[in-house]
Amino acid sequence: MNTLRLPTDDGRIEAYTLRGTPVAATPLPPARTRTAYAAAHVVADPARPNAPGAPAAVDWEATLAFRHHLWDQGLGVADAMDTAQRGMGLDWAATAELIRRSGAQAAERGAALACGVGTDQIESSQTDLESVITAYEEQLDVVQGAGATPVLMASRALAASAQGHDDYARVYGRLLKRAERPVILHWLGTAFDPALAGYWGHTDPAEAIEPVAELIAEHAHAVEGIKVSLLDASLEVRLRRLLPEGVRLYTGDDFNYPDLIQGDDQGHSHALLGIFAAIAPAAARALAALDEGDTDRYRSLMEPTVPLARHLFAAPTFYYKAGIAFLSWLNGHQKGFHMVGGLHSARDLPHLGQVVRLADAAGALSDPELAVARMRALLEVSGVDQ
Repeated sequence: MNTLRLPTDDGRIEAYTLRGTPVAATPLPPARTRTAYAAAHVVADPARPNAPGAPAAVDWEATLAFRHHLWDQGLGVADAMDTAQRGMGLDWAATAELIRRSGAQAAERGAALACGVGTDQIESSQTDLESVITAYEEQLDVVQGAGATPVLMASRALAASAQGHDDYARVYGRLLKRAERPVILHWLGTAFDPALAGYWGHTDPAEAIEPVAELIAEHAHAVEGIKVSLLDASLEVRLRRLLPEGVRLYTGDDFNYPDLIQGDDQGHSHALLGIFAAIAPAAARALAALDEGDTDRYRSLMEPTVPLARHLFAAPTFYYKAGIAFLSWLNGHQKGFHMVGGLHSARDLPHLGQVVRLADAAGALSDPELAVARMRALLEVSGVDQ
């Protein structure tokens, strides 16, 4: 029987029997009416050092195989972004290697790939705008050389050195002129990274909506879209309605994505989401239903995933990456529950126990027996008798 004794937040141990039905993971073509990227994590090599502060040691075979899993579902892959632990364990040397390897795999199968362009090879506390631009340009060249769509990620170094919106406009203007193809901009809220407070030159994100829209309008030919991760649906919709025709709003809102992707009579968001890596089969089938105008089927697939997403991305939100890697392990995509930088320790057993419950309810455990066996082993080695 697929029963586990799971810890709870109040210190109890309760029996839980898996009862969900896994969503099928047979291959699908890309959705027609929405562009969707799943932000993918990296798999740590469990046999090599991955302690906090150590250079990342990546299991390349498993990492790339997971990208093929996402492509098989018809999803694009957003790589080398915050889900891949940029600034939280994945150093620039490993990031550049990841971009090159993913780019080669994407080119081989003609798959959609977008990769993060950041400034994490320089220290945020001791820099200036020209150093920020140079760092961005170095990474932009790597991403363009790999044949991927660049995602100009929000930069801690830029947030630390910019004095106002004019400085952001200067930096992004230079980069957009250098880009060889339209890019995706990236607006990451403080829930995901507190070091990005005041981004775009405004403490209140609501005050940055119009200036960001004006910056995009000025460079519309060079902007394919903007990914917004503010966890505020009303702000996202407000920006979406200000974008020039042809520029996409990619939701990064892992709390409110079903409504934002479905949209309204004035438009909809596309998707660039970390949660899609954890719920790829359900997300892909929901998007296929939306293509056919079957909103009931869309909602029936998406809505059960929302409690899981809200739990994975609960405060402190930036530790959501541990839940993504945990589900990848439960579903057999990697040998162990390990993360670069030792980040697998970021979530406790009660949190992970609730991930199991909610993933089961969402149909996100592809092989329930494997998931139970692996969770049981983790619980026993952690001192929770089964």
